[in-house]
Formats: sequence, C-alpha cells, structure tokens
Amino acid sequence: MKAVRYDGFGGIGVLRIDEVDRPVPGAGQVLVRVEAAGINPGEAAIRTGAMADIFPSAFPSGQGSDLAGVVAEVGAWAGRFAIGDEVIGFSEKRSAQAELVLVEVGNLVHKPVEVPWAVAGGLYVAGVTAWGAVHSVHLEQGDTVVVSAAAGGVGSLAVQLARRAGATVIGLASRRNHEWLRGHGVIPVEYGDGVIDRIEAETPGGVDAFIDTHGDGYVELALALGVSPERIDTIADFAAAAKYGVKTEPGPNPRPGAEILTELATLVAAGRLEVPIAKVYPLSRVREAYADLERRHTHGKIVLEP
Repeated sequence: MKAVRYDGFGGIGVLRIDEVDRPVPGAGQVLVRVEAAGINPGEAAIRTGAMADIFPSAFPSGQGSDLAGVVAEVGAWAGRFAIGDEVIGFSEKRSAQAELVLVEVGNLVHKPVEVPWAVAGGLYVAGVTAWGAVHSVHLEQGDTVVVSAAAGGVGSLAVQLARRAGATVIGLASRRNHEWLRGHGVIPVEYGDGVIDRIEAETPGGVDAFIDTHGDGYVELALALGVSPERIDTIADFAAAAKYGVKTEPGPNPRPGAEILTELATLVAAGRLEVPIAKVYPLSRVREAYADLERRHTHGKIVLEP
C-alpha cells in the first residue's frame, strides 16, 4: 500500500509517498481502507521538530490522525465493527495519511450515511479541538465570545458550537469570509490594525470569553479586552498561555474522543453543524496540501484522498 513517510525533521520537502507492507490487524484492531484523511497544523509542527519535546518521533515516520473509510479486515475482539462498515476515526500512531490504516476499535465510530467522505475524514482533530475550546471557556446563554481565525478549520466549527451554546459570537476573519460567518449567526469582524476598536464597537456590553485558534498576539488582545484569563483558551500560542495563565486544555471534564466524535458526526448528519472543506488533494500531492495549509488562509479543512 501507499503511505506518507519522512525520514527526519524538516519542511514539506521531506515528505514522500512510500510503498509499504499491508498492515495486519491484531486483537482489538481493524484495518480501514481510507477514503479521506484530514491534515492539521499540529502535524506540520511535529514534522518540523517544533513539538519534539511533546511528541518525539521515530523514523521513518508516518503522518496524520484524522481518517474515514471502510473496514477492510478485522482482528479478534473487533466488537461492533465488521468488514464493509463505513467508519470515522483517528490514529494515535501518526499513520492516517495512507491507503490502509490500523485503528484501535476504541478510536472508531460508525459514519452516518449523510456525512460526506471528505467531511468525515477531516472531522476528528478540528472537531474535538473546537468542542474542547468552547467547553473550556464555560460559555453560557447570553455570553459574548470572540473567536480568532473564525473561518479556519477549527475556528469555523468553534463559532458554530459557541452559537449552539447560546453565546453571541464575534468571528475574526478576512472580509471574504464574512458572508459565511453571517450565514451562521456570527458577527464578522475583520482582523488587522484597529481590530480592538472594531470588536468594542460590536460589543458594547463587553467580551466574556475568547477562543484563539491562530496565535500571534490574540491572547494579549483578549486580555486588553478585559477577558479574565480563566475564560481565554488558545490552541496556538503556548508561550502566551504560560506567561499569562490562560487555558490550553480541552475543558473541565474531558470526554473520550470517540464519544465527542459521535456527537459531532450526529450534528453534521442532522445539518446542524457544517464542516467547510477548503480543498481536497490526492495523497500523491501531500506536499502541495501542506503548502496550502501553511499559508493559513483557507476556509475550513484541507483533506487528502488516497
């Protein structure tokens, strides 16, 4: 089978497609034939070595967590999964960007028929991260929350989940994404110089919480808006989090990833949560896909199809 591999830390140039042996499922595992696999900024950071202290690597390394596909083989104790089942899940071994992936049964859920493959394949990391960020800042009916990079892979889901929690949501995004935000009940505000004045103009009662999905000074902006550190969550600026004591965790009562994934997939299937797909690339163009991701201007998720 074909799989993404790299032999050492570096930029997108280290990525290649290898022919590797077909995996064999062991006890409690299934082999999934991948239909779609999302890509995420964290994977790029792991590949460059920027997160080596947290996520050490052994080479050659695979890449990717998000996946959706069809069960091709089952090992012993595969539980509720059978050959031919359509599933959504995640790999804990950085191996999702491949034609076939071994997955622990606890990391899989059945895919609702209403959820398209590209959406299913890009749902786990962004979805669980957005879910965690929203719960982390304890949103309640009537709160006002600001979300940075509100049209990105995580931000586009966070704004919708925040609205479902009953909050008024201010979404920071480029002007070209404002129509989409308005269509989802979000008040769009253009980022850049003067952003604090534009936010304050839209929030005469003040800002209660802030979710930062971009980094680059948004924690400081949240503090300047008067948001308490315990109601600021960043998934991107860990130095600022350490300096100011803001949150980086997924919430006060973390739930298993598969349980959250089931909840999110159910919302998608019911038309209550939209997962924008920015672009779909074939697996062979994985370098182009990550180059696109690293420009940080996409609306929604970038997905690979083997």
